[in-house]
Amino acid sequence: MARTRVRNTPLLALSFSAALLLTATGCGGESDTSSSSSDANAAGKGTGPVVVATTSWEGAFAKAAGAEDVTVIVPESVQHAPDYDPKPSDLAAVADADFVLYAPFEPYAEKFKEAAGGDAELVEVNLDNDADKVKAEVTRLGNMFGTEDTAAEWITSFDAEYGKLRKDLRNAWPDGKAPTVVAQVFSAWSAKLAGAEVVGMYGPEAVTAEQLSDLSKKKPQLVLDNVHMTTGTVLPDSGARQVGIVNYPDKGTDLLTVYKNAATTLEKAMNAS
Repeated sequence: MARTRVRNTPLLALSFSAALLLTATGCGGESDTSSSSSDANAAGKGTGPVVVATTSWEGAFAKAAGAEDVTVIVPESVQHAPDYDPKPSDLAAVADADFVLYAPFEPYAEKFKEAAGGDAELVEVNLDNDADKVKAEVTRLGNMFGTEDTAAEWITSFDAEYGKLRKDLRNAWPDGKAPTVVAQVFSAWSAKLAGAEVVGMYGPEAVTAEQLSDLSKKKPQLVLDNVHMTTGTVLPDSGARQVGIVNYPDKGTDLLTVYKNAATTLEKAMNAS
């Protein structure tokens, strides 16, 4: 069951707002999507835990695990989420949470830890769209939230959709053969979805001249780049087609859309002349 606790939100929120008002620059501050609630919240708050997620990626994990009251801090329009600078209002939202979901690579994680104080439970999320890791993380979060049954239902629907996408992508293999790919480390999950043969990996750092030479020798058909950490064209003279893979939900907090969008992108790339 969800935790019940007494909140001192106004005082805590005001204290952190005042303390950070002089230093917060809030890139993307013109957007109203920061600290916005999910569609479910617009229709009315649920009875489960209050969850604040730093990005739509963590928010999607929370929704899959069964949380209904989910607030996402970083606007979806921010392509590289770690570049976002939290505003005082963002930190005030954190102060009112039961759970705060964040990733360790986000530079503002420490600010959210401070804003959460002693009331919210801080949860480090393993942001990896590998199917097995996603299911393990959704199960873990469901156990934390007291929404185990909802999390299990989501996993069942995920397995069905994932299986369908895998089958469709295999049917789209050029000449019936698995494509050979080079993948950015955070896009490798999409290669697994497509059933592709991974002949090389790169990143998250920029590709060096030596790596470029080694990867080119592999003669991949596709390069699966990470849109959120792109370093430009990876193998410009190899003849490989570069594909941009998106890890974050582009609209709302539906994690399944990430896989559907990736499947569409991959199928188009495999069928391109």
